[in-house]
Formats: sequence, C-alpha cells, structure tokens
Amino acid sequence: QVQLVESGGGLVQPGGSLRLSCAISGRTSSIYRMGWFRQAPGKEREFVAGIYWNEHGSQYYPDSVKGRFTMAEDNAWNTVFLQMNNLNLEDTAVYYCAAQLVGTNHFEYWGQGTQVTVSS
Repeated sequence: QVQLVESGGGLVQPGGSLRLSCAISGRTSSIYRMGWFRQAPGKEREFVAGIYWNEHGSQYYPDSVKGRFTMAEDNAWNTVFLQMNNLNLEDTAVYYCAAQLVGTNHFEYWGQGTQVTVSS
C-alpha cells in the first residue's frame, strides 16, 4: 500500500507560479514511477509530469506543459513536487499525484487531489 497526500493548490493569476507537494508513505521502496495528473471540469484526466523513482529520477512531460512544469523529489524520496510556472487559464484543474509500483503497468495509487485555479 502507498498513501499519497497532495497540498499546495490555490488561486493564482495568469503568469503566476505554484508549487504542489505530494507526501508519500507506505511501501515507497516498491514504487517504480510517480506521476502528476490533472482533470478540469468536463474534461478527461490528463498526464502532466512523470518521474522514474529508481532511474536517476529521469523526468518526462507532455508538450502542453514542457518548459513550464518541473517535477522533483526530495532527498529522502518521500515527497514529490510539481513546480508550475507561467500558469494560464487552461491550467485550471484538480491536480493529483499517483504512484505506479514495480511489476505493474498502471498508476494504482492516487491522492485526493488539490485544486488549482488560474484566474485574473
């Protein structure tokens, strides 16, 4: 079992920045990959960032956020962050962190989500 708790969401103006955090507990040694996703009202859930837990922390992003979003982990590998810069209205969504365990092919564990609202 892995438990995930997101924090750091809020209201920000266009062009602003936010940093989301995801606290990880439980079987952290079994994690293969961590990801951030978002879901806006009426839209499908969208992947926005990923990091491989045991491959030197290599990261990957979709084109929609590349260059604006950065995912990182703390030295103890029990928290992941999503630094979001130059936010725009289309970034408004509930953001979730998720964990995929070694030997599986999907993100099985999810946090409760944190709301990010970009508005002037």
